[in-house]
Amino acid sequence: MIKKYYLLSPGPTPVPENVLAAAAEPIIHHRTPEFSKIFMETTEALKYVFGTKEDVYILTSSGSGAMEAAVVNLLSPGDKVLTINAGKFGERWGSICKAYGIAHKEIVVEWGRDFTKEQLEAELKAEPGAKAVLCQLSETSTGAIFDIRGFGEVVSRTDAILVVDGISGTGATPCPMDEWKVDVLLSGSQKSFMIPPGLAYIAVGPKAWKLVETAKCPKFYFDLKKARKNLADKTTPWTPAVSLVIQQKKALDIIQGMGLEKLFDHHRILGDATRAGAKALGLELLSQRPGNILTAVRTPAGIEGGKIVKTMQGKYMAYIAGAQDPYKGKFFRIAHLGYMGGFDIITALSALEMTLADLGYKFEAGHGVRAAQAILKENWQ
Repeated sequence: MIKKYYLLSPGPTPVPENVLAAAAEPIIHHRTPEFSKIFMETTEALKYVFGTKEDVYILTSSGSGAMEAAVVNLLSPGDKVLTINAGKFGERWGSICKAYGIAHKEIVVEWGRDFTKEQLEAELKAEPGAKAVLCQLSETSTGAIFDIRGFGEVVSRTDAILVVDGISGTGATPCPMDEWKVDVLLSGSQKSFMIPPGLAYIAVGPKAWKLVETAKCPKFYFDLKKARKNLADKTTPWTPAVSLVIQQKKALDIIQGMGLEKLFDHHRILGDATRAGAKALGLELLSQRPGNILTAVRTPAGIEGGKIVKTMQGKYMAYIAGAQDPYKGKFFRIAHLGYMGGFDIITALSALEMTLADLGYKFEAGHGVRAAQAILKENWQ
């Protein structure tokens, strides 16, 4: 039997065929009017997705590079910040701060649990000198999303700034930077932006730029002052990933053609279908406030969690993601992000049902797929 590869992970995500094809086009030089035109059109389209009038800077790195860029450009050694650690990527904020001598207070939230704006307000009152709050829009390790609009309301009433990792969430769930009073928003190319890994994006608001002017952390490659100066000349400080930028322009044409509201609704429908399918199989969701980026599903009792991921990948070629340390084996993650469609969800749930049957889990075959089909059919347009 021919086995086909199904990419169902929260990053990298599938890439549209015409966007893939753009990488095969002849390379052009990055210090030319031809590339500058594409580059500037891409940065303008990114502003649309970010919901901001501020410039969005394109970095040649993974999303973690944008996280590091935020820390080193905003802060100085000894500065106090709050980091919300609700998963592996919230934990990463603390690791970056530690590397640069930032005095961070880590707010540890149990994986999958919510953290409210009232809780954040209490934490800020307890740390009146905090210069920034570093958090996630979507915690990719759990599938949980957070009340960024509420966080923005709370933080805007203080001297602190709100820095949001939107790597997996931007473009898949609402987070209009300016309207929601987000001071720094960052993201990455391999999620809802529908291109391969390798680009990161960061936008900085006026309140945050004041910190940039005084920040003393060492920086070279990720210096946003240099990025701003070069953007005025329609270029970048360092050699950009030319083919990726060209691919991103094509993918952003698709996003703008569809419109953000329809794109958000698309992700909602896929998320609803995935969650309905999992519940119909008697499975339990991990997150209190699950987002439409991915669904984290608890491993059923009596089954070794790692075997679910290994069987789906190795036998059925359905590449979902497992849980990360320290919860490895406790749950698994099915993405519904970016260039995925309704039948990708049917494929994921069908492979999951076959895997669970292989591993001895008792359920009525087809229940998960039928539950998802009902939602997809109701919303099909």
